[in-house]
Amino acid sequence: MLAPGVRAARYGVATLFFTGGLIFSTWAARIPAIQQNLGMSNSLLGAVLLGLTVGAMISMPFAGWLIARSGSRRLTTVAALIQCVMLPLLPLAPTPWLLTGALLFTGMSNGMLNVAMNDQAVAVERLYGRPIMSSFHALFSLGGMAGAAAGSWMASRQVVPLVHFTGVAILVTLMTIIALRNLISNQPETSGKTPLFVVPTRALLGLAVIAFCVLLGEGAMADWSAVYLAQTQPGDPQLPPLGYAAFSLAMALGRFNGDWLTARFGPLIIFRVSGILASLGLLMALAVNQPAFVLAGFAAVGFGFSTVVPLVFSAAGRTKGLPSSTALASVTTLGYFGFLAGPPLIGFGADLFSLRASLGVVVVLSATIALLAGSVEREE
Repeated sequence: MLAPGVRAARYGVATLFFTGGLIFSTWAARIPAIQQNLGMSNSLLGAVLLGLTVGAMISMPFAGWLIARSGSRRLTTVAALIQCVMLPLLPLAPTPWLLTGALLFTGMSNGMLNVAMNDQAVAVERLYGRPIMSSFHALFSLGGMAGAAAGSWMASRQVVPLVHFTGVAILVTLMTIIALRNLISNQPETSGKTPLFVVPTRALLGLAVIAFCVLLGEGAMADWSAVYLAQTQPGDPQLPPLGYAAFSLAMALGRFNGDWLTARFGPLIIFRVSGILASLGLLMALAVNQPAFVLAGFAAVGFGFSTVVPLVFSAAGRTKGLPSSTALASVTTLGYFGFLAGPPLIGFGADLFSLRASLGVVVVLSATIALLAGSVEREE
């Protein structure tokens, strides 16, 4: 029997995951418009996107330190509201370098929120006594799908990003305020000195490498799927945002079923099948230059990636001998380095070679997930 308020806490955390996906995909779906407005090449866009990377890398270890000392509810509140404020400021940047600065602060709030809300999710899962982490990440993907679909609609009607982003920010702010009331007031996990960052143990390092591979692929889909379709399928403004929508829909469907799939087949099978499916799906999307095949390939990548990160974060949050927030910060920092640093590197590679060839790196990393599955199982 669940204690009073536990179910409400789950709804509150689920709402934050949904709005997090909505905000990120709102930005991702309009990257081509912002790139065009500022006249940025692929390599310059890649450099600008480093602002997100640097901001998140700065904030994630600090977030784990704060949570271990004062709990995650307060940090979740602050970071979520800052994200809402930052979204409409992004299209106001008049130059690529000012956009980089805005993305730096966006990345800092995003990094803190990722650690804080995953810590809340671990706390709620512990109270439920059964796997529910995948369902939280499913809501993030569902938010991503909704944001991408709305972005396609806005682009087809030539709504400027500023108006689009402002409307989303207002909606998300209202949803966030309601959700924050139901968060768990978890107690600090340590009363002594808390390290700002811990060197990952062998088990945590295995989890982090898996997360790095998956999250680099997710970042590539978020930032470059629309650009790839815009460059390979010119003339249809509604098509590019649908690439990330297909990916996000598949992610959501996979994650809504991820908890029972894990219970039935175990993490080892999930990791191996996920890596193979994502690798083959993206290979098809890059090899067959037809919209239906590209969208189907992006969807296969979404299915393949769907359950891996929830499994990694849930395992990190149960690490013995470390506060869950510290272990989560360690794994998410290394994992999200791939999520945020990968897209800029793909941009540089696109200018040196081609975007198709640069995205081939994700095919290799997806296959690596399957290869590393056995070692991760042995470490846990």
